[in-house]
Amino acid sequence: MTQEILALCRVMGAAGQEELLLPLVQAVEGQLAAQLREGTTPEDCGPAFPLAAAMVVTDCLAGMTGAEEWSSFTAGELTIRREAGASGRGSKSLTQRAEELLAPWTGEAGFAFQGVPG
Repeated sequence: MTQEILALCRVMGAAGQEELLLPLVQAVEGQLAAQLREGTTPEDCGPAFPLAAAMVVTDCLAGMTGAEEWSSFTAGELTIRREAGASGRGSKSLTQRAEELLAPWTGEAGFAFQGVPG
């Protein structure tokens, strides 16, 4: 599965960062596998697992390499500012989207009240 995740990462724009790619893929693959419900394997998730792993790796690489770190710049009298969450991907990071993708196998379904007397 590692090779499949690596291939997806390269397609998603991680080519050229090979020295970071393999160790990061291995770490993320292990981290996501540990979040699966007991008795669930990455293979049980079908294509969702490698895709989610590639999304997390891509998000991590963007953070490590400083991609999208700027918030404003000025050239002469023109200033351009980027508001928080205006990265073009919507307000959710790739990691958040990956978590949503794996939710059926992790049991994580977002916010819920449990044991609250009504």
